[in-house]
Amino acid sequence: MNHRTLGTSGLEVSALGLGCMSMSAVYGPPANKADMITLLRKAVDLGVTLFDTAESYGPFVNEDLLGEALEPVRDRVVIATKFGFDIDPATGKRSGRLNSRPEHIRAVADASLRRLRTDRIDLFYQHRVDPDVPIEEVAGALRELILEGKIRHYGLSEASVQTIRRAHVVHPVTAVQSEYSLWYRGPEHELLPALEQLGIGFVPFSPLSAGFLTGAIGIDTRFDTTDFRNAVPRFAPQARAANLALLDLIRAFAARRGTTPAQIALAWLLARKPWIVPIPGTTKLHRLEENLGAVHIALSEADVEDLGAAAARIPVVGERLPQAVLAMTGK
Repeated sequence: MNHRTLGTSGLEVSALGLGCMSMSAVYGPPANKADMITLLRKAVDLGVTLFDTAESYGPFVNEDLLGEALEPVRDRVVIATKFGFDIDPATGKRSGRLNSRPEHIRAVADASLRRLRTDRIDLFYQHRVDPDVPIEEVAGALRELILEGKIRHYGLSEASVQTIRRAHVVHPVTAVQSEYSLWYRGPEHELLPALEQLGIGFVPFSPLSAGFLTGAIGIDTRFDTTDFRNAVPRFAPQARAANLALLDLIRAFAARRGTTPAQIALAWLLARKPWIVPIPGTTKLHRLEENLGAVHIALSEADVEDLGAAAARIPVVGERLPQAVLAMTGK
């Protein structure tokens, strides 16, 4: 496994991380816990060191899962988790509100440490920017947790460039997490140049577009009734039919290279910048092994430019997230 450093922070991680959300939430019923523990430990054996979770995944159960699975190998891995939603710690019920008040951040950190069975959180993200709490107060609270040794680094998720800059003045931001893939190119316009200037790493979530760029989802695919993709405009049947044009392009490129669409989609992201670390998620060992194969695919600058330009000429139909979720991004 190749390794990368997230910006100028000194935090070294595997070139591909593992997003763990789907093991417990969002994409249908939770997977079998014992199977996921086996998968997580296999990922470590295969060289993955960055594992991404959040208190809201479940809620809480995904952190519990990682705590149990990774406790025996804790010193070999980097664990990233998140705060920022208003969740009742006793019941796990979500109010639907954001909450990044300093006292809440501290309470979430302490609870996450217990669930993760560790004495430090390697990377602690604000999951969504809270418009009711100045980002300077958030960064100040995180700086205190760093000084206390409870967290090592902090990051922001789906934040605007202005917000990132303001936080960075208070204490350096190690990583920013936002959606980025050949299916969604939004970060290229302002975010990536700003991160490069500031020396901040970038961790794209949904680098395979919630499974679409694997080629496993077609027009006739039916999702479980609890699957989040039922509410995503980009996955509506009519939009999905139109968006298959992009998948066909990636399939053709992959066929010429003797690889899979997922591997090309990930290799393209890895080739964009040396401080980009995608975190594809999966619940299947063969998909994990397939994804990790992307680190060995060398795309030339011409490959990256040609594929990116061809993809940009294909209009993507539908918003990437439901409107209510989009309203929480880019504050």
